[in-house]
Amino acid sequence: MREAHVVGAGQSKYGSFPDESYRSLFRTAVENTMASVDDGMDVDEIDEAVVGTLGVGGRQLGLPGPAVTEHVGLHGVPVTRVENACAASGYAVRQAVQAVRSGMADVVLAGGVEVMTDLSGDAVRYWLGVSGETEWERMSGTTFAGVYAQMASAHMREHGTTKEQLSHVAVKNHDNGAKNPKAQLGFTCTLEDAVNAPAVAEPLTLYHCCPTTDGAAATLVVSEDVVEEYTDEPVRVAGVGAASDNVGLFQRDSYNSVPASRMAGDTAYERAGMGPEDLDFAEVHDCFAIAELMSYEDLGFCERGKAGDFVESGATRMDGDLPVNTSGGLKSKGHPIGATGAGQVVEAFDQLKGRAGDRQLEDPRVGMTHNVGGSGGAAVVHIFEKEEVDA
Repeated sequence: MREAHVVGAGQSKYGSFPDESYRSLFRTAVENTMASVDDGMDVDEIDEAVVGTLGVGGRQLGLPGPAVTEHVGLHGVPVTRVENACAASGYAVRQAVQAVRSGMADVVLAGGVEVMTDLSGDAVRYWLGVSGETEWERMSGTTFAGVYAQMASAHMREHGTTKEQLSHVAVKNHDNGAKNPKAQLGFTCTLEDAVNAPAVAEPLTLYHCCPTTDGAAATLVVSEDVVEEYTDEPVRVAGVGAASDNVGLFQRDSYNSVPASRMAGDTAYERAGMGPEDLDFAEVHDCFAIAELMSYEDLGFCERGKAGDFVESGATRMDGDLPVNTSGGLKSKGHPIGATGAGQVVEAFDQLKGRAGDRQLEDPRVGMTHNVGGSGGAAVVHIFEKEEVDA
């Protein structure tokens, strides 16, 4: 099986853009991606494309892939749309890696896009809700904030996690996002701000919840046979893991973990021949603060039940042992559902290439991305490694 490498990654700015369409946002992301390739690449060198999108608001539910790829001048190639809710473009990157490793393609564009801010609050809740369990959770009135609030309550009850520890996630991610020019909420907040903010769904406050966002992100995955045409310093896809689980929270044995994350992480570690101790940084799915804490435990960053202490210790801050969400995460950078997973890969690529600007870590070699769909019905994990190709 061939090795797969990332040679380009880019995104649009995240936020609210009433003058942009989903096509124009995707084009911006692709243009930035093409510009990031060290030795250059033309669009007509791309063999295949995979596009992640949920289709918030019902906008172009059919054939959204060809609709955005033709707008960047990509004609005639196979294009596949991936829908796995918030993990859509994380899975798109996985599909690109599979196409390259199998030998079906040498150069694959993988990305995602979403426009969410031009809808009413009721419409946004409806379109987010379709990714939850519809018959028993959503139709009974449960929102995603409500589902994650149940998870937070369970974690607090069983492990003693506190509201202050949830708030440390928000403070850290806003600190990082303030250094990211692409972030939607590029400002800092204090622990008091996060703790005392208005409740969204107890115990989650406004600062414990990510915003709704417009944005797009893209990556270029290439085979080992052609990688030297594009760079001498590629980012190798060292490991990939993916898993699914019951869509409904009520169908699971526990409310205080995401089993799909654990299974995907275990597979990615095994295939990379690495463990959590080998990571220099990670981008994890923090749609709500409790989601980031559960990821620490599911991905083996700390012992089960110790995530609150782990974040409070400063271990996941920029100067900690394992920086998490240097981009600002979904909380500060934003969460354009279909683009989020690819956007995490953009941050990993920038960190490993030394292009992360004011939030650049000191010579990272290995990074992880972790992308979750819904409340854990799907999850995908990638491990990336900085690599030099012999001349």
